[in-house]
Amino acid sequence: MLSSHVVDASQDSPTGIVVLDGETLPVADVVRLADGAARPVPGAEAMRRVEHAWHTARELAASGRVYGRSTGVGANRSEPVPTAAAGHGLRLLRSHAGAIGAPLPAREVRAMLAVRANQLLAGGAGLRPAVVTALCEALEAGAQPVVNEFGSVGTGDIAALAQVGLALAGEHPWQGGPEPGAQPLDNNDALALISSNALTLGQSALALDELRRLVAATEIVGAFSLLAVDGSYKAYAEPVHAARPHPGSYATAARMRRLLGAPERPTPPLGRIQDPYGFRCLPQIHGPAHDAADALERVLAIEINAAAENPLISPDDLAAYHHGGFYLAQLALALDHFRLAVTQVARLSTSRLSALNEPAYTRLKPFLADAEPASSGVMILEYAAGAALGDLRAFAAPASLGHAVLSRGVEEQAGFASLAARQTLRLGGALRLVVGCELVAAVRALRQRDLRPDPELPVGRAFALAGSALDEDVTDRPLTTDVDRAAALLDRFKDLYA
Repeated sequence: MLSSHVVDASQDSPTGIVVLDGETLPVADVVRLADGAARPVPGAEAMRRVEHAWHTARELAASGRVYGRSTGVGANRSEPVPTAAAGHGLRLLRSHAGAIGAPLPAREVRAMLAVRANQLLAGGAGLRPAVVTALCEALEAGAQPVVNEFGSVGTGDIAALAQVGLALAGEHPWQGGPEPGAQPLDNNDALALISSNALTLGQSALALDELRRLVAATEIVGAFSLLAVDGSYKAYAEPVHAARPHPGSYATAARMRRLLGAPERPTPPLGRIQDPYGFRCLPQIHGPAHDAADALERVLAIEINAAAENPLISPDDLAAYHHGGFYLAQLALALDHFRLAVTQVARLSTSRLSALNEPAYTRLKPFLADAEPASSGVMILEYAAGAALGDLRAFAAPASLGHAVLSRGVEEQAGFASLAARQTLRLGGALRLVVGCELVAAVRALRQRDLRPDPELPVGRAFALAGSALDEDVTDRPLTTDVDRAAALLDRFKDLYA
């Protein structure tokens, strides 16, 4: 059966297939698998590694003490478990499948399954190869176990993965599609399956993918606002950023020039000598967000392809290494850094929104209002964006400052990468609303000034898209629907980005 579900990873893979080899899975393919846009196929060489590690692990457990296989776990690590007591594995899964809270969205669970299947193919877990096949079959069929939100403190997503294990064993519900056949999990499979941070990694991959798109879209919206206030291009001049060449800021300034069709050395502005920070400091604030995204992706690239199970089964020297490789300090810190950087991007958007409400910058009525006396126009958008920004600030709080002492003091530290991942996922919804408020105001200002960006430029193509979706009515009315439409547009800007 396995031969029909593996491919030679050295051959070109067809469109719609992601070859899992335990070594090279990128964030983008985790997202594709989570979205059902591709099907996973385990690489043939990787499956041979899994099988070799499985045989090695059983030999080691039968001849000596191996944590979680011939012993208990946590503070029970010194309690022996007879090798013949195969029911210990199922009891371990049952006892640990105690995740609580709301069921997770299918997309997040699918991301977890994709990450875990690939990690197992790295060959350090030592569990039966049929488990990998079953995970891939579930992804292909669109099936996922019911998994609850809370149960991890950043030292392994053991509760969520125990629910996956029970589902594989036929004792926990699936949803979304036909479930794979029940797996006979035993002592050599249970801990090997749940010793991972696959849920945290999958959620982090989804969050990174969404926030990268939104930060890029915010640059297009910022370009609209710059045009609406007759802003200067000089803040994006190549000599400015060559003199202080942080990679993200330098690249952001170059992208802004391409968006706007600005030269590397713009001519002096005809009006203001310099603009407010919302326009002038965009490269200096978006740049760190891009740098933080790159740093996070580097961490994820390692973790998604890591054999981080404890113990690590090493067939080459017939050893089981007990270690702390499951501790996700690097990921927690990278996620915390990324959220702080993205929050600065949102705050800058609210600064530009304030400028759009000011006649001194737009030469329009206050709040971009109509001709009726004392009209409020888009005044309320500042309040709404400020409220959403409050959520971003709350979600940006460093999760890595958390602490826990667990399992009778044996596990006396926790990284809370799991919390960092959840907070990073939640950032996207609030950021969409903040930038959506700016987009509504910027499009209104450009229309009122009868400014139409060049349709040959990326900013012009984006403006045409926004103009087709946003209402031209400037009378005082509720703007909730306008902001919802603007927030939904942001993902579509990605295809227009230079």
